[in-house]
Amino acid sequence: MRRTGPATAARRTGPAPAARRTGPVLAGAMVLAAGCGLTSGSPMVDNVAPGSIGQGQPLKDAHLTVTSKEFTEQLILGAIMGIAFQAAGADVLDRTGIQGSIGAREAVKGGDADGMYEYTGTAWITYLGNSKPIPNPQQQWQAVHDADLKNGLTWLPPSALNNTYALAMNQANFKKYGTKTLSDVAALSKSNPGAVTLCVESEFANRADGLPGMEKAYGMSLPAKNITQMDTGIIYTQVAKGSCTYGEVFTTDGRIKSMNLAVMEDDKKFFPNYNAAPVINSKALKKYPAIAQVLDPITKKLDNDMAQTLNSKVDVDGQDPHQVALDWMKQEGFVKGG
Repeated sequence: MRRTGPATAARRTGPAPAARRTGPVLAGAMVLAAGCGLTSGSPMVDNVAPGSIGQGQPLKDAHLTVTSKEFTEQLILGAIMGIAFQAAGADVLDRTGIQGSIGAREAVKGGDADGMYEYTGTAWITYLGNSKPIPNPQQQWQAVHDADLKNGLTWLPPSALNNTYALAMNQANFKKYGTKTLSDVAALSKSNPGAVTLCVESEFANRADGLPGMEKAYGMSLPAKNITQMDTGIIYTQVAKGSCTYGEVFTTDGRIKSMNLAVMEDDKKFFPNYNAAPVINSKALKKYPAIAQVLDPITKKLDNDMAQTLNSKVDVDGQDPHQVALDWMKQEGFVKGG
């Protein structure tokens, strides 16, 4: 994940391509982590007022702490949550940018933070120890929600943002071969074996829920000479150049849009769902139940297109993730400048 989400050790611990993890560091949000615990953070000081959310400031006088993992998408989502809380009247401590997945989750479990956006697939497989994903996104969210209640965590309704694995190709190859789904790719591998070459991460190449599982699910049998293993960041540029016909990508990565790559649909729903959803410390939610109503309209607006656009602003254009989040919140009318 990626993250400790799908795939590499990283994915499994939350979605997170190397590039996202190395995106610009959020200014003013320096966090020191001691083991899984947090020792500091910085107040969020955005000058925001209620827009379509936060009317009546239902979180007035609340003191809330938000956290996130350290890659770009997580920094943006953490900032979005914090900005929403501020608009609703809360004082917010920023503890976003925690390395790995465990630290941020443990912070919310232990009360060092009150909330974060997490991925259902990461929780189901990595934290809760299940080996098989649940194909239906809503059912997977429900299973995670029910299992995590005993851990003192409450999952609020999920978004359509699904940061999972996919294969993508450049526009020249898309026009040449016309594949739109992984079933199309499998058919091409049989009719024209030399046409299907892959650039993938080493872990994706060897994980049961990566390339081996994908080949089995779709009836592919690609020769080893057609598969090149490389670092995540290089895959995107090599696919854009056409060095490989297809490359392993993460579906919300901003480089998909910036490089105009065509993503193949996982029409057999092989890859796990990694839908982003707010995860709130249950005690904090009981004390401040308005958190749910503040976040729900925002979560409903989160999808892969939005994530690709915002991730691209950071990873491709070099913008600050917190500012990108603030601009989006204003653009969508969730908050206004104070």
